[in-house]
Amino acid sequence: MALYHTEERGQPCSQNYHLFFKNVTGHYISPFHDIPLKTLFNMIVENPRWTNAKMEIATKEPLNPIKQCGKDGKLRYVANIFPYKAYIWNYGTLPQTWEDPHEKDKSTNCFGDNDPIDVCETRSVILSCGEVFHVKILGVLALTDEGETDWKLIAIIVNDPEASKLHDGVSLLILAYSFLAWF
Repeated sequence: MALYHTEERGQPCSQNYHLFFKNVTGHYISPFHDIPLKTLFNMIVENPRWTNAKMEIATKEPLNPIKQCGKDGKLRYVANIFPYKAYIWNYGTLPQTWEDPHEKDKSTNCFGDNDPIDVCETRSVILSCGEVFHVKILGVLALTDEGETDWKLIAIIVNDPEASKLHDGVSLLILAYSFLAWF
């Protein structure tokens, strides 16, 4: 049984599209505030693998639905970079985390990006926007984006058959190389 359910409102690929969250009792909740981080980390999928629309939890809106990002009045999409098309992993966030825009990170010498911490889930299965999974953290990369710190956690869903095999340095180096090749 799923712990959380989603409700779509508006037309996908439009500025009025929102994905709201409900708990098992059917009450609306905020994925940013009400889904616990826990010991096994919860990952909220914002962008399924092989999709282009840049979706994010709307941290400044009531109930924090997922919606497509915009910039300068235009919807944002991830570029296709040969040989890849769109997100090469399931991309999402850890709930109840935040990169402080007033705190300078010692590793990057930049301030936080004012968003939750990002997660790149390496499983080959395509997940759905709004799904919540327990993940195992395999590694972390500190990136700077437009002068802001943007941490990326590399993870795998804990019940994936490969999860128990991915914990040594060689596995992490291979994952990090494939991750960096995308940028």
